[in-house]
Amino acid sequence: MIIELNRTTIDLSALVYNLRLVRSMLRHDVRIMAIVKSDAYGHGLTQVSRTLEANGIDCLGVAFVYEALELRNSGIMTPIVVLSGIQTQQEASETVSNNFSTFIYDLEMAEFLDHEAERQNKKAAIHIKVDTGMGRLGVMHTDVVPFIKRISGLKHLDLVALASHFSCADNCESDFTATQIRLFRKVVEDVRSLGYPLPLNSIANTAGMVGHKDSHLEMVRLGISLYGGMPSPNFILPVSTRPVMSFSGRILQIRDLPDQTPISYGRRYYTNGPARTAIISAGYADGLPRGLSNSGSVLIAGKRRPIIGTVCMNLTICDITGMDEVREGDEAVFLGSQGGETITGDDMARSAGTISYEVFCSLGKRNKKVYIS
Repeated sequence: MIIELNRTTIDLSALVYNLRLVRSMLRHDVRIMAIVKSDAYGHGLTQVSRTLEANGIDCLGVAFVYEALELRNSGIMTPIVVLSGIQTQQEASETVSNNFSTFIYDLEMAEFLDHEAERQNKKAAIHIKVDTGMGRLGVMHTDVVPFIKRISGLKHLDLVALASHFSCADNCESDFTATQIRLFRKVVEDVRSLGYPLPLNSIANTAGMVGHKDSHLEMVRLGISLYGGMPSPNFILPVSTRPVMSFSGRILQIRDLPDQTPISYGRRYYTNGPARTAIISAGYADGLPRGLSNSGSVLIAGKRRPIIGTVCMNLTICDITGMDEVREGDEAVFLGSQGGETITGDDMARSAGTISYEVFCSLGKRNKKVYIS
């Protein structure tokens, strides 16, 4: 019999719990765009989106048209917004025919879409991406009104919203976030003065939703909070979300080693006295951050044990000195709960010097997912 030693589990009931929790923090008239790009942050694009649709999500945000098509082809009919826009005539065609909305941030993209909407005798809904301080995709906030005047002759486009993105709402630079909100609100006001109702404006992400209620506007775009993570490892939510993803491996070998034995590549760790070690069936090829080397933890027999030495491609070593009850084949939890202990995505991220977004995307991409509800 061939067995899979590593397991990524996705708890869809926790996803539903988190959605209801964040919804309770919003005004009743604020809509939620659930961000499901990048395979729903590693949690599974289709499965997560089906669950969100069944629980009344207002719309789904993906990065690219191919993700939107995967959702439509799987039978999901919830409104879908393409956050990175369209690049080709074929993408424009699929966007119009499948009634996707899309972010727009340059004239050529708008013309592509208008031409295709005219050919199909339809109108294409667009959100204009406004740069208020992210320095990434977008039309500079000072150029939005002239841009809209340039595309006003494209009669098959339906401008339903402006959208922007916070650069640092998850840290202490609240003055800059307040500036972004002020700039965005001013642009919304200016565009509405041109006769556009703009019913679906959005700038707030999870951090903005929590720390800046004046950023909620008509819609918020929520990602990491739905999956039980934080915008940054030390961010504090006023409510307790539930982790949706867990990841575990199995102990392949237990070894008793003498004092000053070097451990793993680079000899970056030496045992300090006689030690018992457990070699576990997962490494960086399975999505574990290599930054967990000599830094992270794993749960074994309900106890948090330190990772020692360098994380290898398919193996990780931890210290289980004094744990005589542990056996080869026992489960080792890198992400999730065991006994009364829990390691969250933000715990892993903090140890590895990264963010939980990267942890989830890596673990979700590299391993077969098992869904529970």
